[in-house]
Amino acid sequence: MSEQSLTPQQQTELEAATFRRLLAHLDERKDVQNIDLMILAGFCRNCLSKWYKASADEQGLALEMDQARESVYGMTYDEWKNNHQTEATQAQLAALAKANG
Repeated sequence: MSEQSLTPQQQTELEAATFRRLLAHLDERKDVQNIDLMILAGFCRNCLSKWYKASADEQGLALEMDQARESVYGMTYDEWKNNHQTEATQAQLAALAKANG
């Protein structure tokens, strides 16, 4: 089956499954800091949370930013920061500045 023959529903289901897999992968890699993701990929868990919230807003759905973050992080943002976020190193900050041009 080529991508062109997918129904809109199938396309949506594949996209949702892929997003869930991405979130599961990020959950398994809590050692990867958001700053590392920003340096290498130009987006991070916070970006995903903002995009999730924006999509809810576009559809007229009531969703708070904290709810969006919890959907992405699998816990509250404060829990994430307290349990998994480390202080950015000077090397990371320099790499981020370089990546952002």
